[in-house]
Amino acid sequence: MPGFSSEKQSNADYDVVIVGGGLAGLYSIYRLRKLGLTIRAYEAGDGVGGTWFWNRYPGCRCDVESMEYSYSFDDELQQEWIWPERYGTQPVILEYINHVAKRFDLMRDVQLNTRITDAIFCEEQHLWTITTSSGETVTAPICIMATGNLSTPRKPDFRGLDDFKGDWYHTGLWPKEGVDFTGKRVGVIGTGSSGVQMMPHIAAQAEHLTVFQRTANFSLPARNAPLDPEKEKKHKEEYKERRIAAYSTPFGIAGYPPPVKSALEATAEERQAIYESKWQEGGSISYLFAYKDLLLNKSANDTASEFVRDKIRETVNDPATAELLCPDNHPIGTKRLILDSQYYEIFNQANVDLVDVRSAPIQEITENGIKTTDNEYALDAIAFATGFDAMTGAMKEINISVDGGTNIEEQWGDGPQTYLGLMVARLPNMFMITGPQSPGVKSQMILSIEWHVNWIAECLAHMMNSNHTRVMAKEDAQRRWVDHVREVANSTLYPLANSWYMGANIPGKPRVFMPYVGGVEAYTKECNRIVEEGYEGFEFATN
Repeated sequence: MPGFSSEKQSNADYDVVIVGGGLAGLYSIYRLRKLGLTIRAYEAGDGVGGTWFWNRYPGCRCDVESMEYSYSFDDELQQEWIWPERYGTQPVILEYINHVAKRFDLMRDVQLNTRITDAIFCEEQHLWTITTSSGETVTAPICIMATGNLSTPRKPDFRGLDDFKGDWYHTGLWPKEGVDFTGKRVGVIGTGSSGVQMMPHIAAQAEHLTVFQRTANFSLPARNAPLDPEKEKKHKEEYKERRIAAYSTPFGIAGYPPPVKSALEATAEERQAIYESKWQEGGSISYLFAYKDLLLNKSANDTASEFVRDKIRETVNDPATAELLCPDNHPIGTKRLILDSQYYEIFNQANVDLVDVRSAPIQEITENGIKTTDNEYALDAIAFATGFDAMTGAMKEINISVDGGTNIEEQWGDGPQTYLGLMVARLPNMFMITGPQSPGVKSQMILSIEWHVNWIAECLAHMMNSNHTRVMAKEDAQRRWVDHVREVANSTLYPLANSWYMGANIPGKPRVFMPYVGGVEAYTKECNRIVEEGYEGFEFATN
C-alpha cells in the first residue's frame, strides 16, 4: 500500500478507514487523498452532513455567522459560495456540504447507510478491523474517528412513552419530510438551543404549545437578516487574513477585538451601555467579549447575567412567567449560550404556556399527554429537545479496543482520557477529530476540524517519511494533558453549571468538564510546540 507498506499490513483493504461522513469525515477524505492514501469513510445516514443531516427540526440554524462557518481549504469555494443570511439554516448548510462533496468528488470514498459497531486493533497484524452492523469487515492500519461531538441523541426515557397515542419526535432525529403541527396541541420538553430555536415555529403553527421547562437557559437575540452584499464582499476580500487571524483568538472567530477591561472597572452606566450595544448587535461572541473577565469572575459575570434577566422581564408580559424564564442556577456563558429569534416573545401569545417541571416534575407520559406531580396536560404531539450524549457518546457506542485489552468504554469509565483530544493512549494508529479535551465545541467547529485533520495528515506524512507504521499517545503525556484541561477549566466559571459540557444531561455519566477552554490560540500553539519537539508525548514504531 502506498502509505503504510509494512509486510504485516500489506493485505489491508485500505490505508485509512474513517468513521463518520460529516464535515470532519469529508475534509479528511480531501486532505488524505493528497498523501496518496486509499480511504474509505462509513456513514450511518443515507446522506452526508453529520449534525446538519440529522437535525432537521424547524428553525434549526447555526449560531456562528455564515461567513465564518465554512471550509477555508479552497479559496475558489470560499469566493463562489453565496450565503443568503447572516446565520445559515440547516437546509442551506446541508446544501453547502453536499455541494462540497460533489465539487471535490468525495462521495466515491463514502459508504452510506453503514453503522460501525466494532473497531478492534490486532497487535499481530498491526491492523484495525472495522465491523459494520450488517457484519461486513474491512481492515486498515489507520482508523480516524470523525464521529462528531453532538451526534448521539439522548433518546427519551420517560415512563409510559410507548403508551402515548399521539406522535413524538426528537430534534436530533427529525423526519426528513418535516412535521405539520397545524391544529395540534404540542408539548416541547427541553429548553436548550434546539428547543429555543424550534418553539417559535411551533407556536406559530400549533393550536396550543406547552413548554415543559426544568432549567431556564440564557438566550440572546441572533439579529438574523439577509446577508449584506457589501459586508459579504469585504469579508471575502479579507478571507485569507481573517482565517489566519482566527487562530489567534479564543473561539476561532476573527473580527472581535479582545476586551481589556474588567466589568467591575466600569461604572453601572458604562456597563449598561456596553451590554445594550452588544444586545442590539446580536450574537454570543460579541456579548461574552464585552469584558475580559465574564467567564472568570462571578461578580463580573453577575452584571452580564442580570442584564439579560432584565431583558427577559421587559419582554415577557406576565411577571411570573418572566421570572421562570430567568436563569438562576448558572452564570451566563457557562452553558451553551443560545441565539434565538423571538423566543421570549412567544410567551406573550395566548396559545403558549410555560410549565415549571423543576417544582412539579414530570411523572410519566400517559396515553393522552404528559403528567406532572401537579397536573396532566392533554397533547396530540410531543417534541423532545433533550440533547445529546455529547463528546463521548458516539465513540462509546462503538466497541473500540486492542484485541485482548480494555475497550474505550472501560478506559473512559471515569470520564474521557485523551492526549490533545487527538489520540487515546493504548489505542495505536487511532485518531479523533475534535475529540474531548480539545477546543472543539468551544470554538468555530469547522476551524477546529480543519486544524485536527491537517495535524493528522502531517503526522501521517511524517510517519511515511520516517518509515514508521505505528504511533500512539504516551500515558504520562495523556495524564498531564488531562490534568491541564481540568486545571484550566477550574480556573474559569464553566464548572459552576450542570451542562452537557460536564455530561450533566446524561444520567450516570461522570461529571467531568470535557472541552479545553484555554482557547484556540493556546491550543494550536501547544500542538505546534509538540511537533517541533519531535512529537513530544507520542511514541512511534516500525513494525
